Amino acid sequence: RVAVIKIADRLEVMRSLSIFPKSQREQKILETLMLYIPIAHQLGLYNIKQELEEIYFRFADPVEYRAISNKLKATESDRKKLMTEFIKPLEHKLDDAGIKYKLKIRTKTAYSIYRKMQHQNVPFEGVYDVFAIRFIIDCKPDAVLEKNLCWKVYSYVTEEYEPDTSRLRDWITTPRPNGYESLHITVKNSRGAYLEVQIRTTRMDDEAERGNAAHWAYKGVQHEANLDRWLASVRYALENPADTKPEDLPLPPDREIFVFTPTGELRILPKGASVLDFAFNIHTNIGIRCLGGMINGKGVSIKEKLRTGDTVEIMTGKNQHPTRQWLDWVVTSKARSKIKQELDAEERKLAALGKELLERRLRNWKLEWPDDLQTEFMKARKYSSVISLLADIGRESLDVNDIKAFILKKKEAAPIASEPVTTPVTEHKPAYSSGGDDILVLNAKNVRGMDYKLAKCCNPVFGDDVFGFVTRTEGIKIHRISCPNAERLITKYPYRIQKVIWQESAASGSFRAGLNILSERDQGVLSRIMEVIGSFRASLRSLSVNENPHTGANEINIRLLVPSNMELDKIISQIGRLKHVLKVKRI
Repeated sequence: RVAVIKIADRLEVMRSLSIFPKSQREQKILETLMLYIPIAHQLGLYNIKQELEEIYFRFADPVEYRAISNKLKATESDRKKLMTEFIKPLEHKLDDAGIKYKLKIRTKTAYSIYRKMQHQNVPFEGVYDVFAIRFIIDCKPDAVLEKNLCWKVYSYVTEEYEPDTSRLRDWITTPRPNGYESLHITVKNSRGAYLEVQIRTTRMDDEAERGNAAHWAYKGVQHEANLDRWLASVRYALENPADTKPEDLPLPPDREIFVFTPTGELRILPKGASVLDFAFNIHTNIGIRCLGGMINGKGVSIKEKLRTGDTVEIMTGKNQHPTRQWLDWVVTSKARSKIKQELDAEERKLAALGKELLERRLRNWKLEWPDDLQTEFMKARKYSSVISLLADIGRESLDVNDIKAFILKKKEAAPIASEPVTTPVTEHKPAYSSGGDDILVLNAKNVRGMDYKLAKCCNPVFGDDVFGFVTRTEGIKIHRISCPNAERLITKYPYRIQKVIWQESAASGSFRAGLNILSERDQGVLSRIMEVIGSFRASLRSLSVNENPHTGANEINIRLLVPSNMELDKIISQIGRLKHVLKVKRI
């Protein structure tokens, strides 16, 4: 009676937890987790235990609690729809068999889902039994009859839906040691959604919910001996406070540790968690920039393991970035997923840069790189994916000239089946050819003698994808395909558009190009940009620096003379890698 009254009192305290100061709240949620929830579990007060867990979770880890709770709310209508769709094809069979039943939906609590995500190291979507459909068969309490009806319903379900036999749990043929009886199976519907189905009779359901086989025992019977020993040690510590040192206080029979921030905020992590896990638990950005930490005032590395009671402070650095090795130092699913996301994002960023550089080079070389050659090259260089190959080009650890040499070698080695038959072909000179020899305009009708100019709105450079536009007074103007005016000109004046190609090699000369650079306010960034430009075949024509009042960043506009777009790409790539440079774009 005393224990029940104390648990009821604690439940009332937890329901009003928000009125307590922060320091008292943290003490009470820790007491609730380590003492009152296990006692409620041991006594079979399942509903009270469940409510205590939910309140504890809401205050101990509000971010995770909101994330899981919101997902449960967002998918509530889907679960109801899923149950309706699930039972519809079974109704006729069950009615024909004369089986009387009722359905229940059992949805896991947010805390229970969180524990399963941590234990199985899976995201929310990886928990298959977020909710279960429970068949409760109404029949006489006869062991043989009950067993036959449960297996008959099981056969109807598995005939209609694909079962996952590895998740079959037959606790009817062989009941649990505590007397729990039920048949559990996970099935997949036609849309690929997994759901758990529980089949039991009314008697079995009463025993499971209110009798000796209450849900707490069904879940926790294997840990009962450990729980008893722990409760005994807690009782001794409470009764003999003078004989118990702080370091001798009993730990709960769980796989969790309790650590604190420098401000005293409680954080709960799995056993074996490191400083890096703690950093990601605080915030993703802190985890990504984590350099190390201070445990109880002592400096440690990011892979240092934490223990219950530690006070942890995280040290960060702007230039810190995750590496593959970090995955060996974390145990929480959040840390692992965020590290993988960051690594993938960096890899894809480099791959996009590498792809752009490769495509430009191949166009300039007038070479094709079909899938079969690409696969052969990747095998030779032991690349497992196209992304990793392109990323190596982006980080300049793979020279695109190697790809060129590979393609040319394969073309030379290709067997010639027969001597091709040649037929005389009349050579058609282009209708217009400029005197500068840097550009050819093909198939331009009735424009002989006209001159061409490079459009100032987009400043095309040798190697760019371009087109010609016949003007009334200024001859043919050459625009980049990506020019801001391109779509309007091509749509409104298709009859004035001329196909344009560059010669295979650029003649001596330079092309105007503009760059817009967004950078943090730093005195050294401008000199570093000048150094980059000076290291390539480019000359500076003009430069202006303006401060953006909204962002506080500097906007730098540069006009250059460059021999080709390849040279310009190199300059853009190098400037983009400079410290304090936020963004570089061509204008």
